[in-house]
Amino acid sequence: MRKLRNIIVLLVIAGVFWNFYGDTFQQTGFTGVYKDIRSDANEIRENPNVTAAIDTISQEIKLLVGRLTDVSPDDEQPAQPAAEKPQLEEPTEQSFSVHNVEIGDKRSEVEQHAGEPKRSSLNEYGVEWVTYHENYQNFFMASYDEQDQVTGLYTNQDLLTSTNGITFDSSRDSVLSTLNEPLSAIRKGLINYQIQDNQEYNIFLIDNNYVTIFYDKHENSTVTAIQIISGELEQQKDTYYAGPSEALTEGLEYQLFDLTNTVRVNHGLSVLELNEPLIKTARDHSTDMAENNYFSHTNLEGQSPFDRMAEDNIAFRTAGENLATGQQSSIFAHEGLMNSLGHRENILKEDFESLAVGVSLSTDAQPFYTENFMTK
Repeated sequence: MRKLRNIIVLLVIAGVFWNFYGDTFQQTGFTGVYKDIRSDANEIRENPNVTAAIDTISQEIKLLVGRLTDVSPDDEQPAQPAAEKPQLEEPTEQSFSVHNVEIGDKRSEVEQHAGEPKRSSLNEYGVEWVTYHENYQNFFMASYDEQDQVTGLYTNQDLLTSTNGITFDSSRDSVLSTLNEPLSAIRKGLINYQIQDNQEYNIFLIDNNYVTIFYDKHENSTVTAIQIISGELEQQKDTYYAGPSEALTEGLEYQLFDLTNTVRVNHGLSVLELNEPLIKTARDHSTDMAENNYFSHTNLEGQSPFDRMAEDNIAFRTAGENLATGQQSSIFAHEGLMNSLGHRENILKEDFESLAVGVSLSTDAQPFYTENFMTK
């Protein structure tokens, strides 16, 4: 593998030189090429702007060559061992099940076959999303009521079964032709909250549950995730955004972190580590946007994400940032980011090693999300 990378680098360098000096070589050989290079070098020395540009390009080439030549097979991250997928069965009481779990099931039954939870964090419904997975494989989340019965489910992995044939291979068109008309609004108290028709998701009222089916625009609009919320739990939430609290913002951060890792595993990529020092940088930017009512990678002082990281003494080799706002939860924020090509590229960038998520709520409880990705 290392020899192959070296050959690729040499071919790239040879191609660049041939592009500039190929004609000279054919006419006058190596002597002519040498004279041209010296002449070009003298011109460059006299132009400081060109010199600066060449220095920048040189640094980038060195970084690229280093990545191509210095990584040995021993340095490459080993593939995660595949977790055994559960034997999925058709639901018996509901139209949908996730990991063979249905709304109304007892928590003891869930954990009998799914194992102990990996995390519990507060969600926008005022209850905990309890997360189950095996190193982000066989990932799903469940919420429970006071009687430990399932009131909510979510997964973005192929753990869905249904009585109507809808799976993660189903297209948006087939979902719409199979199910009843999707909801155009959800009533909360005296207000009807309109549901945005952006073709990224549809919400259906099925079995007295609010079933949200998400689609991946970059994979032929096939089903990519599902959220099921019981009617009782949905009606307990009487506003679009949840009431602000420190526990909620922390919960939204953990949920977006987990969802990002889950989708990376779906695409055969490594799991990102939680970057504790970088969390402050992400939170500070979300807070700045929430308090000053703007939405941009460049803050009001003109600082870029990389400037903010440097100011917080965060050293990095490569970095990236995703922003989201307006969504009521980390689930909707994550699914929206995956349908935005630039944000999707950050989430699925192979080179990134760690992630920090910062969330802040505005005075009207609207969440602002910042994801900072990094490689040291």
